[in-house]
Amino acid sequence: MDEDSGPSAITPGHPSARGGAAVPARLRSAVRAFTTRDGLVGDYDYGFLFRPNLPLMRKSSRRSPFFGLNDRMPVVLALLLGLQHALAMLAGVITPPIILSGSGGANLEPAQQQYLVSTALIVSGLLSSVQIHRIRIPKTPYFIGTGILSVVGISFSTIPIAQGAFRQMYANGYCPSDAAGNRLPCPKGYGALIGTSSVCALVEIFISFLPPRILLSMFPPIVTGPTVMLIGIHLIESGFKDWMGGSGQCSDPSAAGKQSSMFAKCPDITAPHALPWGSAEFLGLGFSAFITIVLCERFGSPIMKSTSVVIGLLMGCVIAGACGYFDGSGIDSAPIASFIWVRTFPLSVYGPLVLPLMAVFLISATEAVGDITATCDVSQLEVEGRNYESRVQGGLLTDGLNGIAAALMTMTPMSRFAQNNGVIALTRCANRKAGLACCFFLVVMGIFAKLAAALVAIPKPVLGGMTTFLFGAVAVSGMAIIVRGVPFDRRCRFILTTGLSLGYGATLVPSYFERVFTYSGDNHALEGFLKAIVLVMETGFAVTAAVCMLLNLVLAAETDDDFDASVVVELRSGEDAAGSTEAKEGTRDDEDWTNASPPRKLSRS
Repeated sequence: MDEDSGPSAITPGHPSARGGAAVPARLRSAVRAFTTRDGLVGDYDYGFLFRPNLPLMRKSSRRSPFFGLNDRMPVVLALLLGLQHALAMLAGVITPPIILSGSGGANLEPAQQQYLVSTALIVSGLLSSVQIHRIRIPKTPYFIGTGILSVVGISFSTIPIAQGAFRQMYANGYCPSDAAGNRLPCPKGYGALIGTSSVCALVEIFISFLPPRILLSMFPPIVTGPTVMLIGIHLIESGFKDWMGGSGQCSDPSAAGKQSSMFAKCPDITAPHALPWGSAEFLGLGFSAFITIVLCERFGSPIMKSTSVVIGLLMGCVIAGACGYFDGSGIDSAPIASFIWVRTFPLSVYGPLVLPLMAVFLISATEAVGDITATCDVSQLEVEGRNYESRVQGGLLTDGLNGIAAALMTMTPMSRFAQNNGVIALTRCANRKAGLACCFFLVVMGIFAKLAAALVAIPKPVLGGMTTFLFGAVAVSGMAIIVRGVPFDRRCRFILTTGLSLGYGATLVPSYFERVFTYSGDNHALEGFLKAIVLVMETGFAVTAAVCMLLNLVLAAETDDDFDASVVVELRSGEDAAGSTEAKEGTRDDEDWTNASPPRKLSRS
């Protein structure tokens, strides 16, 4: 039973409280919603969603009504806003399977790539609907789902780990290569990735039963902020490589015999309009998608702003199609419809992936706490107390269960999509009907396999222009966590400097740890453990998370006196460099700061 729409709103004297009268009442309500003008369209200002922000154009002073969690809202509006949510997360849902199944990942066949894109949309829709509901586990105080408009999609956090694992698999022979060293399709490796993910998802299920305050104390912003930022920075590298032609073998200048090989041009020499990596045409093609996103933000209507990434992708595709970059053979050969398990992969557990994926689920859990809090805030719900904590617990538990379910449905781990909070704030609609409509549109888009084939056929420069912006948003999210939750005293600056130094190094030079361990014996367990350490050490965000967490535990917190002393030292150093006039102003500012009243504590309600 859905707790948020249950009997709490029904009084004992209400007709629907007597036996089976509730069903006819709900039936009458559904009929009224689809047969009356008020139920279908209401009096909402639909023009608000489509009104562009052009210079000299008068803006409407009318404010849109706020639709709460269970408020009655018109059917057309629920479908329209649900489509807006689906389009806002479309690019984020399809990007991980395209990257992980492409030349930078398992190098799967085009038909398998199309299947994974379709499945990503279907799984995201199905598992988001579970999160939007809120069901109490019988005879326990625990819930499944958050009960709010909280959608999930394919996690970006898995991409750096998976790319490192595939690189390792091809190097040690777990994945096949031909005589010339070119990577062959490796469905076995992809099966190992999702199989290991299903086991590691148990970590998030376990921590879902911890109180949120304990989880936040284990992973404070000084740990999660730089970690999320490093994830985005690593992803920007692959996005920028795609922008210049492709992130696969055609972008590797050190490949032996590259100029006479299949990948002398990008994406390969058989592709229509193939060019050398880094050509000016590729740069311009990706820029067409990137600049469209910027223009939508400046001049677009509310619905264009929240779907700007998709509009940029469409604009890039139009230009690429007109210039002959599209290969339509995959679209022509794709089936009309697809669904889960049309194609399968051999599930297994790849030992070196266990530790890194456990870290991914831990980081995803802490991100989920912050995102659930933000969703409650923009939905005008409480962000403290028992009800809020039960939403966090239900969300984390469902994330863990979704991780297992996604793997069994041939998909990599799921995570919460924060950009939909912006859609809620922009449209003032936190209604679950819009969320369920979003799930419906995601499933429908996934079933039509021709759409997935068209998405897979998008030229890499167009995809790179879009994903570079998308991955930059991930890095900025990490920066926002740091700015909001980390005091920039000497201790925190030292922790960030140490963690980011090593994390940036591992991100920029990912092969630095390959020759640290030289074991070549017959102990496969030891060999797998050493490979796991190598994979962790070559993943920048995992190194940063570990270092920041360790230093945050061992370094004593600074007292107010220590902080004041550091401020005085900085001021004095500024006086020495700037002269006597600036010194007097600095002293006066410092006195004003010390005599000022303490900052007001902000309410979380």
